[in-house]
Amino acid sequence: MATFLEDGHLEIDNNRSERAIKPFVIGRKNWLFANTPRGARASAIAYSIVETAKENGLNPFAYLEYLLEKLPYMDTDDKAAMTALLPWSETLPAHIRRRK
Repeated sequence: MATFLEDGHLEIDNNRSERAIKPFVIGRKNWLFANTPRGARASAIAYSIVETAKENGLNPFAYLEYLLEKLPYMDTDDKAAMTALLPWSETLPAHIRRRK
C-alpha cells in the first residue's frame, strides 16, 4: 500500500532530497580525500552542516565561517553554548541568515 495516500503530509517523491545531494554526486570524483573512512566521515559531517544550514535559511559559507571562528574558543561540553550554534538557533547573528 502507498503510505503517502494515507498521510497527506508525505510527499509522493523524494526529488527534494535528490536535488540536495546532486552537487555531491556530480563532484564525487574530485573529492579523493574521502578515500578513507576518516575522510568519508569528515565529508559527511561537512555536507550535513552545509545542507542543514541551507534548510534553515542560512548562508552556508557565512555559517561555516562563524562556526570555525567560535568553536576553537568554546567549551564543547557546555550544552547551552553548543545549542546556540545550531542552525535553527535564534541567537545566530543576522549576517548569517539569507535575506528574504
